[in-house]
Amino acid sequence: MPDRPLPQDIRVQIPEQLPMLLQGFRKAAGLTQAEAARRLGVTQQTFSSLERNAHRMSAERLMALLSLLGVSLVLRQDRIGGARGASEASDANPEGPRATRTPAAGSAWPSSGSDPYVW
Repeated sequence: MPDRPLPQDIRVQIPEQLPMLLQGFRKAAGLTQAEAARRLGVTQQTFSSLERNAHRMSAERLMALLSLLGVSLVLRQDRIGGARGASEASDANPEGPRATRTPAAGSAWPSSGSDPYVW
């Protein structure tokens, strides 16, 4: 893949943002639809449909496409306790939720009795 600028976070707030973003990531990776389709094992026509309708794509296909494009999916809780408890939680902990680490190699789940926020 060609050199790309440093990673940047992009907030996706509605599913309809996905088609434009995925197309941009594909082009930034220097891939045509035909090449991306070949690597995913689908036809160019199928890939085109997936890219246009990314907001309807299965999670499994989305993850495969993101992997191909070198894009990470990061889920982050914006508010503790949802919208109702957000102000109470932020008053109790002004620094926000505790930091987490990614799981260690070969470790999919926290060990029993461990802190649920630390993998």
